Amino acid sequence: MPNHFHLLVKQTQDDGVSWFVSQLQNSYTKYFNKKHERVGPIFQSTFKSVLVENEQQLLHLSRYIHLNPYSAAMVKGFDQLISYPWSSLAVYLEKEKSQYQFCQTKTITSYFQGLKNYKKFLLDRADYQKELEQIKHLTLE
Repeated sequence: MPNHFHLLVKQTQDDGVSWFVSQLQNSYTKYFNKKHERVGPIFQSTFKSVLVENEQQLLHLSRYIHLNPYSAAMVKGFDQLISYPWSSLAVYLEKEKSQYQFCQTKTITSYFQGLKNYKKFLLDRADYQKELEQIKHLTLE
């Protein structure tokens, strides 16, 4: 996404996620500012986190994150979504190997009998999620 990113992480110690995201954003900001000879923040706002309270919410969050580039019209179809370079979806569907040890796909894929079922789980709600994205600015809070 051009102005934000999503991470689905499991916290294993108190304030671990907050510390990790802080270190990640600070390190990247220093790198980016040095590379582009600039100063100041590069992220629009502070990070937000949501406590995942049950399996259903965990699976929905995984689907939301993986479909986000499609919902936001960054890609046109599922094939482009799989090859979207800033997504782990290809790793989840075993279309490519993870270069990093931190992408643990089994936590999500273990809920499905085969990767085709996870893909179907995503596709079943792809257009609905895209519609919601297009109309969310019309709702009142």
